[in-house]
Amino acid sequence: MGSLKIEFSRMDTSGRRPKSDKPNPVDIHVGSRVRLRRTLLGMSQEKLGDALGLTFQQVQKYERGANRIGASRLYDLSRVLDVPVAYFFEEFADAPSVAGVAEPTTDAYQPNPMMKRETLELVRAYLRIADPQIKRRVFELTKALAAAYPGGAESTD
Repeated sequence: MGSLKIEFSRMDTSGRRPKSDKPNPVDIHVGSRVRLRRTLLGMSQEKLGDALGLTFQQVQKYERGANRIGASRLYDLSRVLDVPVAYFFEEFADAPSVAGVAEPTTDAYQPNPMMKRETLELVRAYLRIADPQIKRRVFELTKALAAAYPGGAESTD
């Protein structure tokens, strides 16, 4: 008969893997995508929680990556936030894979500076501008201000 090898060093007394001090990079990324979409829709954590039957604190934990989002909850989130499930994994830099299975490392995830609340609110406000000429002027003004700011990044377009 074959032997069953169990790796006890990676399990606690309950038979589960011990909880790490840091959230998994995939959970952080998925949570940040939830936050991005929620903010772009102008939805509060409380409103999202109500739609899912959760407290706003649970939504906060999901968005920080402190709590993992299960498959059924991810499906519910995709419906409430009106995005495909794949949306939550977009822009995640996977580590090299072994046998076709990606194994992200803690180095694979870098927080996106575009996820700041003021950036998201600015984008939301910009998208609400209906007049294409005004929208273009706001865009040009923003580029001019960024170019005039010492140390600002240069645009390549």
